[in-house]
Amino acid sequence: MDNELKSKIQRTMENLKVNKMKPYFVETKEEVLPLIKTLIKEGDTVSNGGSETLKETGVIDELKSGKYNYLNRSREGITQEEIEEVYRKTYSADAYFASSNAITENGELYNVDGNSNRVSAILYGPKSVILVCGYNKIVKNIEEAEIRVKTKAAPPNCVRLKCDTYCQKTGKCLSLNSDNREIPSGCHSDRRICCNYVISAQQRHVDRIKVIIVGEELGY
Repeated sequence: MDNELKSKIQRTMENLKVNKMKPYFVETKEEVLPLIKTLIKEGDTVSNGGSETLKETGVIDELKSGKYNYLNRSREGITQEEIEEVYRKTYSADAYFASSNAITENGELYNVDGNSNRVSAILYGPKSVILVCGYNKIVKNIEEAEIRVKTKAAPPNCVRLKCDTYCQKTGKCLSLNSDNREIPSGCHSDRRICCNYVISAQQRHVDRIKVIIVGEELGY
């Protein structure tokens, strides 16, 4: 890791702390689980949002291990009604796991969601929110966060989820063709995943949100 990247990560962590979020750094994805095990305890009620990063770091497998009361929205045979019940129960969880679509060097979190169970749980409900993010999620500012989501996060997620959207076909958001776009500009597909846009700045509840930055590229 070069000095420029180290400085960027350090600056981001310092500003997350200023914004009353608890930052952590680990060099490799293998170090994520040992850290997480210090942040939750066996028997805790835990849940998670959709995240490739959580899969890559082994967090999902840990939540499924039987050590915790896992509110699993993806278990085999689950019905849509049961999924909705998991979403509601998640607001009372001890810990909620997810990633962030982008983190600015100013210590802000930028997240875009379709169903919005993920962003809503980040904002309110679970006692602790633990976000695991590769260093590739760090951007300079909100403008760069917008571009990151519209080129590097939403398109591959739409491919993965088989969503019939403009970005799924072209690899970028329709709004990037316009000079007059705004952050929420986009297509009008029924399968659009960019429905609600949330910027998390200074928090009232100190250290409720914990951000683990990993010294590897992870997720979308």
